[in-house]
Amino acid sequence: MTVLHATQTKAASGASRSGRLFLLDLSGGRVLSMDPDGSHAHVIAADCPHPDGIVVDVEAGHVYWTNMGAIPNRNDGSIERADLDGSNRRFIVAPGGTFTPKQLHLDKANGKLYWSDREGMRVMRSNLDGSQIETLVQTGTGENDRRDQSRWCVGIAVDSERGQIYWTQKGGDNAEVGRILRAGIEIPKGETAADRSDIEVFFNGLPEPIDLEIDLEHRILYWTDRGNPPRGNTVNRAPIDAKPAENVPQIVVSDLMEGIGIALDVPGNRMFVTDLAGSLYAAKLVGTDKRMLLAAQGNLTGIAYVEV
Repeated sequence: MTVLHATQTKAASGASRSGRLFLLDLSGGRVLSMDPDGSHAHVIAADCPHPDGIVVDVEAGHVYWTNMGAIPNRNDGSIERADLDGSNRRFIVAPGGTFTPKQLHLDKANGKLYWSDREGMRVMRSNLDGSQIETLVQTGTGENDRRDQSRWCVGIAVDSERGQIYWTQKGGDNAEVGRILRAGIEIPKGETAADRSDIEVFFNGLPEPIDLEIDLEHRILYWTDRGNPPRGNTVNRAPIDAKPAENVPQIVVSDLMEGIGIALDVPGNRMFVTDLAGSLYAAKLVGTDKRMLLAAQGNLTGIAYVEV
């Protein structure tokens, strides 16, 4: 059994904390675990078909990740789970149970996993064992719709306090039609995933928004954008309680190389970001003190930070 090495750090309060990063190597098909400074890396799973989204359930000792599948336009996506040392690996959503699953979100309190399904054009959820798979949002059907990238759902975050889900629809490459949308966590009574009336456009006209994270303590939404500069290849943030029409994104990190994954350590006042050039960065939540921790590590996608 691999014994996880944990780095001791101090939060703003001065209390000692132990953290661990889990991130995905898309090109190598690997799930990695390492210290928050990028050292002491362990491979905890290999031969993953294009992994993209990752979450960690520390209490249960499980890591979950999505596999986009061997071929993007084939309906062979899946979700896997393993213990934190990589043992007891198993599918919880078998290949074909979801088309191209992207970012993953753990709602531990309610025992749910949420994910966006890109070519499947939907937002989905299941129980933690993969049972009771549901489609919460459906943005299109059929091959013609599937070719329309404005229908592709990519990022996902859940505000369990307010009972809302947020997701990104990235649009075409650098098309400046990316959107962040919001809806209730449950489909309104009498409606369906395809015609629900409570969907709200939180932001539109974005270069190419990808992954989302919410700082629930300060009520701030963070997201990566892999579009062209100056608004793309950035980390952005905005208060989630402001009215959409009155809200303006703030760019807090720039000069990424196709930014993808983001993880927040709010007590430690830091964020971690990955990009497709294989870089791992750390910065304060306001974006200052940006540091490259790793470079040229293949193509990095999803990332999670946990206290272990």
